[in-house]
This record gives sequence, C-alpha cells and structure tokens, in this order.
Amino acid sequence: MKNRCPWAEAELQHHYHDTEWGVPSHDDRHLFEMILLEGAQAGLSWATILHRRETYREAYGNFDPAAVARYDERKKARLLADPGIIRNRLKVEASVLNARAFLAVQKEFGSFARYLWPFVGGRPIQHNLSSSAQIPVSTPESDALSADLKQRGFKFVGPTICYAFMQATGMVNDHLDSCPRHRACAKLK
Repeated sequence: MKNRCPWAEAELQHHYHDTEWGVPSHDDRHLFEMILLEGAQAGLSWATILHRRETYREAYGNFDPAAVARYDERKKARLLADPGIIRNRLKVEASVLNARAFLAVQKEFGSFARYLWPFVGGRPIQHNLSSSAQIPVSTPESDALSADLKQRGFKFVGPTICYAFMQATGMVNDHLDSCPRHRACAKLK
C-alpha cells in the first residue's frame, strides 16, 4: 500500500494497519483482546506485541474473558513461565483482574461495546492529520475512559493506553490523511 501510516514499518504491522487498526469494533471478544494486548504493550513497542499475538491467543483461551477470569495461581504461574508472552507479574495479574471487571461491565450494560462507545458519542472520532507528530497520546475521551475503567477495577488502563485502545478498535480514526485507510475507515461506523 502506497502512503501507509509511517508507524507500520514491517510486514506484520502492514497487515494489522491495512485490515484492523482504525476499524470500528463492536465485538466484545475483540474488545477484550485489545484491552488485554494494549495493557501488555505498556512500555514496549506494538510490534513486540503483534509478534506474540498468536501466543497470547493460545495462552489466554482465544481471549475469552470468562475463561481468563477463572485463572488461578497455578494458571498465572504457567503464564509467567511462557516465553511467548510478556512475563511481567503485574501485567499477568492485571489480565485476570481486567477479565473479571470486563465481565462485570458486560453484565451491567449488556455488552462491553454498549458501555464503551458512548465515550465517543457512539461514532468514531474522525481526525484529519497530516503528520504523525499531530497524533495525540491522549484526549479528553481517553482520559474519561481511563478514569471510569480504573473506577471499575481495571488495571493498566491509563489515558495513553486507553487512547491506543481507542485507535486499535476504531473509536478514533488516526490514519493520516495521506493514507488510503483514512478514507476507508472514515466510511465505517
């Protein structure tokens, strides 16, 4: 793809950029996957997480929040021994806590998507950016989402992580204007 967003440097990033990033998601399993992976990414590059995504899928029961919510100390110890994921005790603990909080949100709202999308008025925010330097690291919407998630018991959901989550799940379209995916994603709801 010509004029792809500059952050998508390698082939694995190309595929993610061209097919997933910025596409509005209303699928709870995908939303759980992204919240788990964005938390794992904290302090690391997204490329690191993309390279381990399939191992995460296997380790976390295909990103089934109900299964992850049941992980006990033995299962968490196995995760911490798995070289295919980020073996950070706090991140592993957070993944289980977040699964439990995710299920509580689903129960309260009927789905995680119904809870999530009102933070952007129910429609993706469309940015018109000409350079990567213009992409914010957080916004009032990501600040609000972060605060609410934390209040609900989520971990590793600071404003910057929440903004990356919002980009990944299409709540915001931060493809550069010069990128063909900007126009394609702008048509999606």
